[in-house]
Amino acid sequence: METLVLSQAYEPVARIPWQRAVMLIFQGKVEVVEEYEDRFVRSVTVEIRMPSVIRFVRGLRKGPKGVKFSRENVYLRDNCRCQYCGLKVSRAEATYDHVVPRAQGGRTCWENIVISCVPCNQKKGNRTPQVARMELRSTPVKPKKLSNTLRLTFMFEKGMPMTWAKFMNDVAYWHVELEE
Repeated sequence: METLVLSQAYEPVARIPWQRAVMLIFQGKVEVVEEYEDRFVRSVTVEIRMPSVIRFVRGLRKGPKGVKFSRENVYLRDNCRCQYCGLKVSRAEATYDHVVPRAQGGRTCWENIVISCVPCNQKKGNRTPQVARMELRSTPVKPKKLSNTLRLTFMFEKGMPMTWAKFMNDVAYWHVELEE
């Protein structure tokens, strides 16, 4: 059984094992928002309902280094677009390309990683964009900040506990791409 974790603002941020959720409850870091009606956690002296949805009591801390270097943040920095052809790329289809290949001394850092679609990544191969006769749409840089939009994609799926639905549907409603 899993527990849905919400931010202080009631946005879904993770799914964790119920055991971890119980530990967070006893540490006072979270509060229980919803419980499983038919599941219990029992010890010698205590019986509680298993938590279905929990919420952080305090806001999540942001690191002191600024924007964390991660695949998700590179994807956001590059506006979900291939930096060679400019096409919009879904997370599932996105690849992360070293502008200067690692075999040629390229590092894995903000200034050398871009989003690429599979065809462009294969075309470029283990070469620099100049050698592959490809042009970058923008120079990769470390962003000072990224938008505060919800970065996790949580959608309610068949088989998830019904207690999760209202939190997932709100996210889907406000964060789904609208048609023009």
